Amino acid sequence: MEVLCDSKGTNVCPSGGVGVYNPGYWGMNIERKKGYKVSLHIRSSDAVSLTVSLTSADGLQKLASHTITGGKKQFAKWTKVEFHLKSSQNNTNSRLQLTTMKTGVIWLDQVSVMPSDTYMGHGFRKDLASMLADLKPQFLKFPGGNYAMGNYLRNAFHWGETVGPWEERPGHFNDAWGYWTDDGLGFFEFLQLAEDLGASPVWVVNDGASINEEVPTATIASLVKDVVNGIEFARGGPETTWGSVRAAMGHPQPFKLDYVSIGNQECWMLYYRGNYQKFYSVIKAAYPDINIVSSCDKSTISPSNPADLYDVHVYTSSANMFSRTTMFDNTPRGEPKAIVSEYAVTGNDAGKGTLVAALAEAAFLVGLEKNSDVVEMASAAPLFVNDNDRSWSPDAIVFNSWQHYGCPNYWMLHFFKDSSGATLHPTTIQVDSGYDQQMVASAITWQSPKDKNTYLKIKVVNFGSKAVGLNVSVSGLESGIKSSGSKKTVLTSAAPLDENSFQQPEKVVPVSSPVAGGTAMGVSVSPYSLTSFDLLLEQPGKHSSA
Repeated sequence: MEVLCDSKGTNVCPSGGVGVYNPGYWGMNIERKKGYKVSLHIRSSDAVSLTVSLTSADGLQKLASHTITGGKKQFAKWTKVEFHLKSSQNNTNSRLQLTTMKTGVIWLDQVSVMPSDTYMGHGFRKDLASMLADLKPQFLKFPGGNYAMGNYLRNAFHWGETVGPWEERPGHFNDAWGYWTDDGLGFFEFLQLAEDLGASPVWVVNDGASINEEVPTATIASLVKDVVNGIEFARGGPETTWGSVRAAMGHPQPFKLDYVSIGNQECWMLYYRGNYQKFYSVIKAAYPDINIVSSCDKSTISPSNPADLYDVHVYTSSANMFSRTTMFDNTPRGEPKAIVSEYAVTGNDAGKGTLVAALAEAAFLVGLEKNSDVVEMASAAPLFVNDNDRSWSPDAIVFNSWQHYGCPNYWMLHFFKDSSGATLHPTTIQVDSGYDQQMVASAITWQSPKDKNTYLKIKVVNFGSKAVGLNVSVSGLESGIKSSGSKKTVLTSAAPLDENSFQQPEKVVPVSSPVAGGTAMGVSVSPYSLTSFDLLLEQPGKHSSA
């Protein structure tokens, strides 16, 4: 900032001073009585009197401020300044501004304002991270697909440039999606988020390929070494070269990194298979327990081209996604298993996240449940979208500076969050001809971590426009079904293309009600719906045989 005016003399600054401001990403949500940590670096050969303020979007409403002062020598070298602001008011469209009434030149760098109160103290918005936690995720795949590759290699995600002190991270242009990132959300932060969520991190590494470029196998060794260093950063002891960097960031204990995915659906590229084998052999030599994910399909995997898992992406219409409930029915049994790391309904009926899209994805997941002997894990993509920058639809969670809501496919995932570690039971649907092609179902028994009770969960997807009556018959369970304590949960709406929004965030959400349990029940399943019956089972030894 070169300031030409002053508090006195012939060129007097306007009231409130002159300076610069930054609105963040489409405004910042500042809340009354909440604290905000400000960090910035200053250098100036002049005396400094710099006021740092949180204000409304037009600068007229001042929410909080702090003035930094110093003589001519105090900021002669780059100096880091940190302090906290407490807001006196609420404003969902705020900005951070720096103003002065003093002539001179002030250099500023790495200016940041962050809420003091974040998810588990690690920088993530509480409301958004809590939505993830509510799904009980078993793994977190990061940093992305095309984001990991970049359109060009210079703009790929280079993990080593995203760790260490934030002000020392160079940042990079995310040319795949068209925005600059300062990499404050870096490799360390992704690992930390996975740990905070109790999820296994799945690291997608750049294997020398971007959308438009590829490193030949003959010169891939340095990138392989870089990935091994990244694993050491995550898993190495604090005495190791890269483990010491992690320890200096405040995490002396290693992270639990058990999955590394080599590339992002690049099997078709010229050097992928040769490069993959280099990554596989070197990583396995150093970390034999790590599960390595291949971008090639199961038919290509062999003793000479090994993999622990293979990656599958599914983007298609709702009708086709529904039909893919049988996608893995005829897959050869045995290792390696699939990781369906990206799936989503796209196209006209996907909208910004419709009910019918969520139901089609539910049917697909029911198929994965039934084939869990050949499918290890699955994750929806994309997970988040800022409503001001929709470069892809649909997404599971929509947010802006102060609001958020789950799309129907987010709420659909709640029906599956008890599936990991559950016991699958065979199911058969017998309905009138014509309806059977629109219905899928699965059954599991699972134990609630809250009350330690065991439940039989029956899920039914009705992808048709008519209500269907079902007679539910349960046999072969070791425990009987109690007559009370069971519930029915339904995800549906008035129309199949209904969506949630900031105006109607709960237009399409699950609704639960008590239901009488029994080994034989007559039920009606609504049109275009996902229904689950959580039937409370009797404690072992306290029931008659069923």
